[in-house]
Amino acid sequence: MHRGSCFSERLGSLPTVACLLAVAAVSAGCSTAPGPDPLEAANRKVFAFNEGVDKVVLKPAAKAYQAVVPTVAQTGITNFFSNLQQPWTSVNLLVQGEPKASLGALARFGTNTTVGVLGLMDPASGWGMRGRSEDFGLTLDTWGVGSGSYLVLPLFGASNLRDALASPVDSLGSASSHIASASARNTLTVTHLLSKRSQHLGAGELVDQMALDKYAMVRDMHLKRRNRGRGAEELRPQQPLQDQP
Repeated sequence: MHRGSCFSERLGSLPTVACLLAVAAVSAGCSTAPGPDPLEAANRKVFAFNEGVDKVVLKPAAKAYQAVVPTVAQTGITNFFSNLQQPWTSVNLLVQGEPKASLGALARFGTNTTVGVLGLMDPASGWGMRGRSEDFGLTLDTWGVGSGSYLVLPLFGASNLRDALASPVDSLGSASSHIASASARNTLTVTHLLSKRSQHLGAGELVDQMALDKYAMVRDMHLKRRNRGRGAEELRPQQPLQDQP
């Protein structure tokens, strides 16, 4: 998807996004799969591919990032990217019917951008402004749009039909997508990726040691995190009826 800064070009993509979201809603609503992962065979192959890329590229790069970048700078980078998400979080909270929380996200963004020096510090948390991260996939979930099939996307990892088709809308709301310079956008993307991966190094190694089936564990954790409203009903396994006393 083109990520230039031209606003008219972004508006031109909205009809396509609307069509995609319509397909997502219909597909999720019409899903008759008995469980959350009808594409498991294909998903496991993509998962194995992603694990290979992570082992060869991402994990070593994240370890190098962790070793080279001072801890205080890592914290600042994490805060910076978290702060960039707040305006889009505010928009999603508003359309989810939470105007107070939406204003809170804007207040947090304003506080950390100014007092926190472009978001590198996080004084807002100390002042009781709780951070949240919302996207359009979670907004659709709040509206009752089912998730559809669980998907493992190449390189991007765990997802589902609803979130995959909502991603163009999230791209429009991404702060980095409005940066005109391609090199600056790429630098931000790589830095964000390394920052996120480095934060999960310890947890990832623990999962590797503990999980008998890492694929299933990652899937179940993702489904629980991404489906919290009415859209989560289809993901609850059907339990056999028990005899009543």
